[in-house]
Amino acid sequence: MQVSHANRSKLTRRRLLAGGAAGAVALASDPAAAQRCPATPPDRPKGPLVWLDLDQQDLDDAYDQEVYAFNARNIAERHAANNETALAAIGKPERAAYGPTDIEKVDIYRTRRPDAPVMVFIHGGAWRGGRAANFALYAEVFVKAGANFVAVDFNNVLETKGDLFPMVDQCRRAVAWTYRNAASFGGDASAIYLCSRSSGSHLAGCVLITEWEKQGLPRDLIKGAVLGSGMYDLKPVRLSKRGNYVKFTDEMEDALSAQRHIANIHTPLVLAHGTLETPEFQRQTRDFAAALKAAGKPVQLIVGKGYNHYELGETLGNPYAILGRAALEMMKLA
Repeated sequence: MQVSHANRSKLTRRRLLAGGAAGAVALASDPAAAQRCPATPPDRPKGPLVWLDLDQQDLDDAYDQEVYAFNARNIAERHAANNETALAAIGKPERAAYGPTDIEKVDIYRTRRPDAPVMVFIHGGAWRGGRAANFALYAEVFVKAGANFVAVDFNNVLETKGDLFPMVDQCRRAVAWTYRNAASFGGDASAIYLCSRSSGSHLAGCVLITEWEKQGLPRDLIKGAVLGSGMYDLKPVRLSKRGNYVKFTDEMEDALSAQRHIANIHTPLVLAHGTLETPEFQRQTRDFAAALKAAGKPVQLIVGKGYNHYELGETLGNPYAILGRAALEMMKLA
């Protein structure tokens, strides 16, 4: 079902599974209006269409958050300050290696509850930035609610010379490590969940299509996932200016587009976008939800009224806002 932030009923894994079995997810009948900055861009002649009804400039803008989020710098400052506050409240995380290189580590924030569920977080940053250490402010909510929080570090795409495959591989290995080692930090391996936002949601989508059984792991290793503002088909992204720093290939576009591999998804999903996000980030979420629904997969679409890309991300650290509430309810911790 489509749910607005202002008026939605309680979300549980049972309701997600039931809804998926019934194929019950309603999508927005009309795309919500994105909010450009400035709201009225300078007049210019429209060029040849590159993707849908977008010319090259429109498409480039649609994958550039700064064009649609006037307060990005303010939110970044607030994020940094709130992260320091959260660290003071819950303490520094344990650092554990899931792979041989220096970056291949996870930050583990333990809860006091024994044998607790585990939320794995994959950060965004246009594939170019972000570190696990920047997300204690998200961890605090889960730790205090009774869940362990595991933030994944991985290389950025500039460090991999434009290749997304190593980043996806790192995220997959980090999740597998978390499953195998959950007991070592008081976690319940049978209750592993996933959350993400932005380019992290693209990587999370790739994690969700992993054929875990080929590694001797349970097919339903991840019991639920909340993905905010992601990209689930790389074709339009490849055509945008992000292609200047991601070395897209046909293989990469196909293998790392979660929407093309829905048969491999065995996890109930909550997908969310804000009404003030770019038109492409809204469409990506809606189309992925529609494809999941058509395949009979358990999915719920949440549309955040009045949120831009960065504002929606902030809600993961708020138990009473969109992403935080959805994640806690999924884990039965609300």
